Amino acid sequence: GGITAEEAKKSSHLNIVGMVGSIDNDFCGTDMTIGTDSALHRIMEIVDAITTTAQSHQRTFVLEVMGRHCGYLALITALACGADWVFIPESPPEDDWEDHLCRRLTE
Repeated sequence: GGITAEEAKKSSHLNIVGMVGSIDNDFCGTDMTIGTDSALHRIMEIVDAITTTAQSHQRTFVLEVMGRHCGYLALITALACGADWVFIPESPPEDDWEDHLCRRLTE
């Protein structure tokens, strides 16, 4: 399972770089991890597809995006599509969020 000293010496001229492949964009020291941009692009395609349906049927849609414990995709999607409401793990909703949401939907 490991690299021996001899193997390391033979390959000492190699420079190895690790790249994070994650849609969560939660890796310190990077602007955007590999996979984040393509995930956001796909999410926006879906938003565009359901927006027409929502408008024609005068309905509200709830969209859940991937992201595990990181709300980056949810936040950026909300900004990009002009969402009225967004839930992200980094900023949990207040206790009376249900009442506030219902008031907004009624308006």
